Amino acid sequence: MLKQTGFGIIGAGVISHVHAKAISEIPNARLVGIHGTNAEKVATFSDRHGCKAFATLDAMLSDPDIDIVCICTPSGAHMEPALEAIRAGKHCLIEKPLEITLERCDAIINAAYKAGVLVAVIFPSRFYEAASRLKKSLEAGRFGDIVLGDAYVKWHRTDAYYRSAAWRGTWQLDGGGALMNQGIHSVDLLQWYMGPLESVQAFVANRKHQAIEVEDTVVASLRFASGALGSIEASTALWPGSLKQIEILGTEGSAVLQESDLIKWDFRQALPEDELVRNAGGVSSHGGVSNPADISHMGHLFQINDLLRAIKEGDRPAIDGPEGRKSVEIVLAVYQSAREGKMIRLS
Repeated sequence: MLKQTGFGIIGAGVISHVHAKAISEIPNARLVGIHGTNAEKVATFSDRHGCKAFATLDAMLSDPDIDIVCICTPSGAHMEPALEAIRAGKHCLIEKPLEITLERCDAIINAAYKAGVLVAVIFPSRFYEAASRLKKSLEAGRFGDIVLGDAYVKWHRTDAYYRSAAWRGTWQLDGGGALMNQGIHSVDLLQWYMGPLESVQAFVANRKHQAIEVEDTVVASLRFASGALGSIEASTALWPGSLKQIEILGTEGSAVLQESDLIKWDFRQALPEDELVRNAGGVSSHGGVSNPADISHMGHLFQINDLLRAIKEGDRPAIDGPEGRKSVEIVLAVYQSAREGKMIRLS
C-alpha cells in the first residue's frame, strides 16, 4: 500500500475546514493534525476532523508524517509560518493571497527555492472546467483581438463579519478590504486570461463599513500590455450582492464566467461543442456572496491534487509562488493609485 501524503493545517478558521474536507476526499492524502493560536477552536477542529491538535508549531513541523503544510492564518501572517515550514523541509499550500506585500511574497518564494520545496497558492477558481475552457479558447485565438476584460465581485458582508476577528478589516493582517480579501480570486483569473497589466487608475471608498481601516468598495480602470482595456469592481457593502463575474470580450467572440458557469459563450465562428458549453452546469454554491462559509471545497480538492502531482513528477504546481504573487502586485497597484490619485504603471 502506498504511503498517504500527510497534511498539517495552521489556523482553525472557516477556510481550514474547507481544506480538511478536500483532503478527506483524496484517497492518497491524510490530515495528520492542526495547530493554531486559539486553543478552543483547535480542539473543536481536531475532534471534528479526527486529527491531532499540536500545541506548538515546532511540534507539528517535527512530525515526520506531515509532508505538506496548509497555511490558513490571516493574510498578513502567512510569511512567518511558511518560512518555518520551509525550513523544516515541508511543502506549503498557502491560502490567498500569498502575502500582503511583495517583499513578504518574495521572502516565501526565495526561501522555498533555496530549500527545494514547493509552494502553491490557493486560487481554486482556475481549476473548474469552465474556467479552464475559457483559458484554452483564449490561447486558441477564438476571441480574436481582446477588447475588454472585466471582473466584478459585488458582495455583502455584515458589520458582525468584520467584528468576528480582530484582524479583519486591518491593513496589518487583512492587507486590504474588498479587493485584497474578497476580490483577489477574480483579479487572479482576470490576469490569467488577459496577460500582464500595464497600468491602473483606481478609486476606493467606504460606503457601509465605516469602522474598518480598509476599503469596502473599489473601482479600477485597467490597461493591459496587449492594448486591451478592462475594469475591476469589488465591494462588500452591497445588498444582497451577486455572484462574481468575469467578462472577456473580443473582436470575434465574447464570454461571461459567473462563478463556475459560462453564462455567455458566443463566437462569430461557431463550433459544434459551443452548445454543450452553454448548457453545462457548474458547482452548486452561492460563492460566498453574503456568507463567507458558502463556498465549495471542490476547487481546493482539484488544487491539492495538482500539488500532489507536482511533487510526484518533480514539476511546478499550476499556481506556484511567482504565479500567486501576480495578483498581489495588481492589488497593491490599485491601492497605490487610489492613495496617490494618479495612474500607476506596473513594472
